[in-house]
Amino acid sequence: MIQIKSAEEIELIRISSLLVSQTHALLVEYIKPGVTTSKLDQIAEQFIRDNGGIPSFKGYGGFPATLCISTNEQVVHGFPSSREIIEGDILSIDCGVYKNGFHGDSAFTFPIGDVSEDIRKLLQRTLNSLHLGIEKAIAGNRVGDIGFAIQNYCEYTYKYGIVRDLVGHGVGKDLHEDPQVPNYGKRGKGPMLQEGMVIAIEPMINMGTFEVRTLSDKWTVITKDGKPSAHFEHTIAVKKQKADILSDHNLIFEAIKKSEYIKDFR
Repeated sequence: MIQIKSAEEIELIRISSLLVSQTHALLVEYIKPGVTTSKLDQIAEQFIRDNGGIPSFKGYGGFPATLCISTNEQVVHGFPSSREIIEGDILSIDCGVYKNGFHGDSAFTFPIGDVSEDIRKLLQRTLNSLHLGIEKAIAGNRVGDIGFAIQNYCEYTYKYGIVRDLVGHGVGKDLHEDPQVPNYGKRGKGPMLQEGMVIAIEPMINMGTFEVRTLSDKWTVITKDGKPSAHFEHTIAVKKQKADILSDHNLIFEAIKKSEYIKDFR
């Protein structure tokens, strides 16, 4: 059942979503070759708890960590581990925060050091597709309009693979609510978007095939052909004229300006 949020509830979701973005921005300072992904997870959990939040993912369905950290061919749901970051990695970090009774959810993919032009374009275009989807998240449109905008740009224009097995979702008192928000679809199809709906739009775009498989840990999803994947996500509120983006990637890009190891790929 789709939940319509009040203006007050949307502001509480904004607080949670901004804490997610602040966590991402803080991590920029620590993302560098030689640092383990488990170290990033520890830093994120401490920061979230110090700011009155609870990690949404930790314990969710048995997930063991605060962050989903997925590298290179990993699409989503990677476990933080003793693996050290190396030059040329791309690092997708998905984070959720529960605060004041509501969740916020956002993801960002970081290029570490010098990456190939093909990978830079993958990140740039995946982020662009997120914003094309958000442009369609207005009252009176349908969920399929969001998916079509992403699919038309990534798949039809640039021939990337759009993951079918994983989709965006509603966000609120629960981390995953109705409706599902696929990154593919047909214009004018799917549930009607109504003012006050809060959804996470999160294109997961592969350099090669759309096909994925899940590792033996039953969480980590990787591309079937081993090619890189990028993932960006915002939590947004549906409005009449223009969606209200509740998370804030600008905080991350401001932090990137000061980083020696992460370059702005836009």
